[in-house]
Amino acid sequence: MSRINRRGLVLIGLVAVMAGCATAPPEKPPGVIAPPPAAASTPGAIYQPGQGLSLFQDRRARQVGDTVTVLLAEKTSAQKAAATTTSKEGGISLANPTLFGREVMDDGRPLLNASVDGSRSFDGSGASSQSNQLDGRITVTVTEVLGNGNLVIAGEKWLTINQGREYIRLAGVIRPDDVLPDNTVPSARVAQAQISYSGKGALADSNSQGWLLRVFNSPWFPF
Repeated sequence: MSRINRRGLVLIGLVAVMAGCATAPPEKPPGVIAPPPAAASTPGAIYQPGQGLSLFQDRRARQVGDTVTVLLAEKTSAQKAAATTTSKEGGISLANPTLFGREVMDDGRPLLNASVDGSRSFDGSGASSQSNQLDGRITVTVTEVLGNGNLVIAGEKWLTINQGREYIRLAGVIRPDDVLPDNTVPSARVAQAQISYSGKGALADSNSQGWLLRVFNSPWFPF
């Protein structure tokens, strides 16, 4: 095998390795969250575990396995601008020295006098802006009840439209006091919120870069 062919194979191998590093692994949707098993009932007893009824409780989520609807009303807007201007000037001069009462001259011209002048300046500016908006609703499941009574929630919704699949994924922590009587909670009341909206399929593939272009645009590409 010639040296050129070997170099070509090595280059193809490096590109394949970098492409594998640049391609993100597919996200795996979480499974369905089930409530804990109910305690065994006692035949003939007046009180049965898991069947209690309080006159002061409603149907809002409060334990593992309960569902709550999150009202998505996210809107963010950010702008940033920066400008920097610096300048500096300096100079130094040395007069022709005097030796034995006379200046050092050569045909009437000073020999040892000198002067240095310098200046530098910098002018830079930058601007950035970004805005996002997400409206809708998603019903999630309580996965954990914390010691202070707060509820850890997580869930997702998948929609299959034509040749593409879109999903909304949400996780976070809510307070039971923020859950409204209709068992909904605004997304602004979700602490440590992690909200994802994306899709897969022909439409998402056509709107993303190819693997080779991602390699050339990755930080590992030296040029």
